[in-house]
Amino acid sequence: MRLILLGPPGAGKGTQAKHLQDRYGIAQISTGEMLRAEVAAGSPVGHEAKAVMESGRLVSDDIIIRMLGHRVEQPDAAKGFILDGFPRTVPQAEALERLLAEKCMHLDAVIELRVDDAVLVARISGRFTCNNCGAGYHDTFKPTARAGVCDVCGGHEFIRRADDTKETVAARLDAYHRQTAPLLPYYASRGILRAVDGMADIDEVARQTQMVLSGLRTDI
Repeated sequence: MRLILLGPPGAGKGTQAKHLQDRYGIAQISTGEMLRAEVAAGSPVGHEAKAVMESGRLVSDDIIIRMLGHRVEQPDAAKGFILDGFPRTVPQAEALERLLAEKCMHLDAVIELRVDDAVLVARISGRFTCNNCGAGYHDTFKPTARAGVCDVCGGHEFIRRADDTKETVAARLDAYHRQTAPLLPYYASRGILRAVDGMADIDEVARQTQMVLSGLRTDI
C-alpha cells in the first residue's frame, strides 16, 4: 500500500500518517527526516545535499527524488509507505511518478485532508511540544492533562515554533494554495484522489481514512 497524504499545513497529515504506520505496518516517509538521515549517514547523495544546504541553497528536486528512490527500497517500506510532505508541486509529482514506474511501483491512493483555512490558523497558532520528548499538544484541542506537565514523559519545558504565528501561518497557507493545491486535479485526473473531512476529530478522520483504504484493498 503506497499512499500520499495531501492537505495544507496543520491539516493533521503527520498525525494520520503515524496512525496508518502503526495500524498497517507501512513506513511513514517525511522528506525532511529522510534528508537529515542521509546527511547524518554520510551517503554520497547525503554529502551532495549537505554541500547544497551549507551554501544556503535549497536542495533540488533531483536530489530529493534520488534519496526517495533509496528510501522506498528499505526493509521497513516493503509493505508500502506513506509520503508526508512530498510531492509539493506538480513537477515533483511527475518526477515521483517516473521514479515509481522505474521501480515497478505505483501509488494506491492520494488522500486529501480537507480543512477550512480559518480553522487551520487556530490549530497551528496554538501548537506546542515537549522540549524533552517531542510530544505535541495544543492550547485548545489537545492540552496536557496537568498544566505544565507532559503527559508522556513528565517534562516541564515546552516550546513553540517561531513560525507558528497567525501571520506566518497565513503566508504558508497562501503558498500551499499556489504551489501544492494544483496536485489535487493532477491526481484526480489519474483516478486515485480521495478526500476525507479533516475538520473532524482525530479518531473520525482516522475512521474515514480506513474506510477509503478498505475500499481500495481487500487484505486490509
